[in-house]
Amino acid sequence: MQFKPLLMMMSLVTGGILSLQQAVAQGVTLPRTSGAAEVSQTIGITKVTVNYSRPSVVSPQGQDRTGNIWGQVVPYGFTNLGFGTSKSAPWRGGANENTVITFSHDVKIEGKDLQAGTYGLHYGVFEDGKATVIFSKSTQAWGSYFYKESDDALRVDVQSTEIPQTNVLTYHFPEVSTSKATLALDWEKKRIPFTIEVNTPELVYQNIKHELESSPGFQLNSWTSAANYLIQNNIHLDDALTWANAAIEGQFFSQRNFQTLSTKASVLNAMGKEAEALTIMEEALEDPAATVNDYYGYGRSLIAADKDAKALEIFKKASKKWPEHWLAPHGLARGYSAMGEYQKALKYEKTALEKAPDGSKTFLEGYVKSLTEGKDFN
Repeated sequence: MQFKPLLMMMSLVTGGILSLQQAVAQGVTLPRTSGAAEVSQTIGITKVTVNYSRPSVVSPQGQDRTGNIWGQVVPYGFTNLGFGTSKSAPWRGGANENTVITFSHDVKIEGKDLQAGTYGLHYGVFEDGKATVIFSKSTQAWGSYFYKESDDALRVDVQSTEIPQTNVLTYHFPEVSTSKATLALDWEKKRIPFTIEVNTPELVYQNIKHELESSPGFQLNSWTSAANYLIQNNIHLDDALTWANAAIEGQFFSQRNFQTLSTKASVLNAMGKEAEALTIMEEALEDPAATVNDYYGYGRSLIAADKDAKALEIFKKASKKWPEHWLAPHGLARGYSAMGEYQKALKYEKTALEKAPDGSKTFLEGYVKSLTEGKDFN
């Protein structure tokens, strides 16, 4: 009863050895049956790259191995492959040489820490659908024949899922955000996924500190952009204030204008120093280069902070400065809407609708409808 699995195991080992002999012996470059591939994904500013070879469900001899991949072509668990030094080898996660994965920064795999670097990527695949993903410090071996558990940098257990037929083994990233991604291995009808998480805000902060000491540090926008990033993520606000102050004064590139002053005001707000922030913004609004968009954006931020009366005051100032611009009545409509004065808001929004460019009319019509129904559109 065990004769067929034994033959399959011998075939697997023999095939691997022949591939190794071909790779070592051939003096010229010839195509491989399992072609080499690379897939990369940036998560925030962290680059993840997988280098692997892609075996097919169809064998090199043309045999369709559907239904025989898992448990036969890829043995379940940890196996003595009959060659090399490993007596309990996982699967190499591909074909030919080690599958390797590289992380440009420290990451968390399934919630567990893993340092930046390059690792051999192996799998223990089990009949019940579970899989153990192994990150090995050994990256130069051929397959898993010389695998040593003592080289493991990390092991995590995951659950595989059923998928539509995938004939050629594929690594890909089906889910990605700026701080998290899923890397999946798909082959035949099985997917083995694991999550990769990065502390993107902290990594960006550390990277910015270095960049501000090099060529980006000679540009005013770098300092305001850096401060604003820390504000958005509510981290290292003392540094954000230092960078905002540098943009205002003390450096050859420093300027005291709406952009730099409003950035400092935003830092102070994030630090809970609202009175100081309001004082700084009063100065920012006096900048002759300030635009109606600047006033409008500031008014909207005040509404978001539940400072509706102050927002209306700013919108009124904008209306006096730019009476012909459509954002002036639209701002007043926002301000009065926030205060619950819907009839006044409706009057100004209709004026804004008349003055607005065609590309803005659709959403303004929606606001007019909301105000007609007595609803705040903020």
